[in-house]
Amino acid sequence: MGAMSLEVNILSFTRRLIGNSFVRGMLRRLVDADPEGYRSRLDHVLAMLAGDSSIHDASIECLIEYRLFSSFIKLALRYMGISNKEFEAGIRDPSIRRGIELVFRSLIIYGVTVPQKLCSPFLIVWNFTNVCNLKCKHCYQNASKPLPTELTLEEKLNILNQLDEAGVPLIALSGGEPTIHPDFLNIVEEGSRRGIYMAVATNGLRFSSIDFTVKALRAGLKYVEVSLDSVNPEIHNEIRGVKGAWETTMNGIRNLVKMNASVGLAMTVTKLNYREAEDLVKLGEELGVKRVIFFNFIPTGRGRDIMKLDLTPVEREEFLRKVYELARKSSIQVASTAPQLARVSWQMSSGVDCLPTHFTPPQSQSLKALAEFIGGCGAGRIYAAIQPDGKVTPCVFLPIIVGDLRKSTFREIWGSAPVLRKLRHKELLKPPCGECQYKYVCGGCRARAYAYFNDFLAPDPGCLRGEIVRSSQTPPPIQKYFVKE
Repeated sequence: MGAMSLEVNILSFTRRLIGNSFVRGMLRRLVDADPEGYRSRLDHVLAMLAGDSSIHDASIECLIEYRLFSSFIKLALRYMGISNKEFEAGIRDPSIRRGIELVFRSLIIYGVTVPQKLCSPFLIVWNFTNVCNLKCKHCYQNASKPLPTELTLEEKLNILNQLDEAGVPLIALSGGEPTIHPDFLNIVEEGSRRGIYMAVATNGLRFSSIDFTVKALRAGLKYVEVSLDSVNPEIHNEIRGVKGAWETTMNGIRNLVKMNASVGLAMTVTKLNYREAEDLVKLGEELGVKRVIFFNFIPTGRGRDIMKLDLTPVEREEFLRKVYELARKSSIQVASTAPQLARVSWQMSSGVDCLPTHFTPPQSQSLKALAEFIGGCGAGRIYAAIQPDGKVTPCVFLPIIVGDLRKSTFREIWGSAPVLRKLRHKELLKPPCGECQYKYVCGGCRARAYAYFNDFLAPDPGCLRGEIVRSSQTPPPIQKYFVKE
């Protein structure tokens, strides 16, 4: 089945189902609270499908729902080209079940939209503290010492409860450096207990202690993304501002891999290291990590002081083409937070592959077909950020406060903040992003637009088309990259 045909089938199939009054009624019932102790009736049914709940002990009512929904799931999987085995393996994870429930709730409330509107984000990136033990040149948070207004443990637990009730599937703790805060393990353990996928973005120094590594994993930490800005110790240490940081970070990575943790290497890409893509992926393969992710450089925080190290649009284009080549051939997952990678992968594969977000693998027909619904910059759309003092922003790189969790609930902020509402409508994007045929799978990085133009709806100057706006000089021909399908 061709990619375009698959996309049309999934779209028409979903709209037809959601438009059916019987199916819609069944879905509404499934997302209600479960009388037998699960998060929802849907969570109970999915647990049964995954083999985590005994069918023999279930009530007659639950068995009927199980039979109806399992038939529905089999039909949907057939349309999307996903095997039953792959699906059942995924839903054994409670956080995956939360994600499925979030999708169903969103479809009930909003129907099928492009891009898809969600009643809660898939991901919260929580800047846990402003304290840090490094002095990174590109730090978006300008982290060093703790803020005097940082949340107490009691306030953090309250926020965690709010995110749980909102159905958020994944929380990534960032900073500053979250692992050196005394509340870190408590929040990881409580989030994991609630069935939330708990991850951390870290400089890796703390994990050089095997005792701490064991404690963090036992607390329920599921994924550790370690910053490594170069395979060259001198370059990494220069960027991170502390001598010996590279060696300590490498020890932390080795400890995590030794403990069979899910580990990713994260490089913030600048002129200092963008030629190291292949070397970093090779190092990741040798270390035994799960993925390598290349972060867009956003000139915010201390990053504003090194704007000259930002890649040119031509450099970024060639870099992302190299990233996609590595993603195709590497034994580990290779990705980038640059939304242009979706367009690059689409073009380089002649429409066969697409990386619609930075957390999805290539060569996935079902994800390619859904790229316009979940792809592009996810700020305020599929994820949001929480600051150390409880303020909410659309993204850790987009410093626009849209709410305060000390004054409002997360659900209230997510549902009503004007900035978030605008970010969910790509029709509001200004040219050339707003006129680009790839605006739904890419749409440019809203944080970069804000950093350069003080306007989150402005074009992304990291793209060849965005460069036309930023520079009065004649840019390179865009026909080389922007071709009609």
